[in-house]
Amino acid sequence: MAQNLFVVDLTYVVPLDQVDPHLEPNRDFLKTNYEAGLFVASGPKKPRTGGIILAKAEIRDMIEAVLQQDPFKQEGLAEYVVTEFNPVMIADGVTF
Repeated sequence: MAQNLFVVDLTYVVPLDQVDPHLEPNRDFLKTNYEAGLFVASGPKKPRTGGIILAKAEIRDMIEAVLQQDPFKQEGLAEYVVTEFNPVMIADGVTF
């Protein structure tokens, strides 16, 4: 089955001083999913109101299930919007 691409847009729903203690567990979560080949890129928004994850998976349900394991989700710190897209053009040298 072909890989699909997803943009995960997460928005903090609590003040940053409540988010910051969970940054290390969140980074561990991200690292695990990079190693699994699921996440392609991630980082904070500017201004720091949340973050973006670029992910790939066979089906959307896979992404949504993985996001349930995010410490930010488990602690009620962020809301998530998952958008699937079909890249019809990709820059030279970029592969997924």
